[in-house]
Amino acid sequence: MNGIDIKEAARRAYRAMVMARAFDTKISALYKAGKIFGGVFLGRGHEAISACQAVFLTRGQDVYSPFIREQAGRCAWGDSVLDSAQAYLGSASGRMRGRDSNVHWGHPEHGNPVPISHLGAMVSVVAGMMLAKRFKGETGRVGVACIGDGTTSVGATHEAVNLIAVEKLPVVIVVSNNQFAYSTPNSQEFAASLMERGRGYGLACHECDGTDFMATLATMQHAISAARAGEGPQWVVANTLRMCGHGEHDDAAYIPDELKAAYADRDPLAVARRQMLETGWLSEAEAEAWDTECRDEVQVLVAQAQREKAPDPADEDWCATSWNPEC
Repeated sequence: MNGIDIKEAARRAYRAMVMARAFDTKISALYKAGKIFGGVFLGRGHEAISACQAVFLTRGQDVYSPFIREQAGRCAWGDSVLDSAQAYLGSASGRMRGRDSNVHWGHPEHGNPVPISHLGAMVSVVAGMMLAKRFKGETGRVGVACIGDGTTSVGATHEAVNLIAVEKLPVVIVVSNNQFAYSTPNSQEFAASLMERGRGYGLACHECDGTDFMATLATMQHAISAARAGEGPQWVVANTLRMCGHGEHDDAAYIPDELKAAYADRDPLAVARRQMLETGWLSEAEAEAWDTECRDEVQVLVAQAQREKAPDPADEDWCATSWNPEC
């Protein structure tokens, strides 16, 4: 959907945000009830950044590598929350067949690689996939690699971004700066700013308030369009605050109260709803209907995943390198 109308993009992105928040709320409750084991990572505070990047990508043509808080992006990209529910609940029918009850799943056949690790490794995978498209003569394609502020300090990220810059690959690196690498604040993460880091690689750089839905939508559209048009790789710094712990096991006590207070009225979902209503791109009735529809769909799909069988080691025939529902 390369030529998507901005109004339609905004509507799709907002609905994806509503769906992601409904899923996050449900999955958090299940974790606290002891129904999910391992880590649960929510996207509260990241929804606008996530949805606004994926909505300008074309599934099956472009490449999308979401970070751990990109449920809204996955929804905007075209994935169902059933995939995430099956992964978290260990369903043998899911993409990971119950082998990883986490966010490490994807659809490689559609351009969404299964994560090796979110901490830098996937930037090089996106670079490789876009280089392969170049070798095959495919044009007008773009790859989006999502990372966090902490991940910019990882060696694997540096090597991959340097390659992307040298080869001038059509890749957009989206840095979601939620101000903490787990519990480490920006001030202890890096001396130069994140924008200076991007400029140091020789990339075209953009920055936006990731809690401002319309501003984020415009920034992502510009960066992705530039990469798609052959203007080289792009570096987007989207600033927000993680409005929850690193995972549901973390109470985020290290985030100062004054910082939480500063973002109290900047929930991306609330901001997006207000802006959509003000522009007339969404009616109050539609907004209410979407809230209900998304909650109901999440309830149905999570219940489905809960009913599905867990993997049985006695019946497993392991296939490590490709998705084959028959193996």
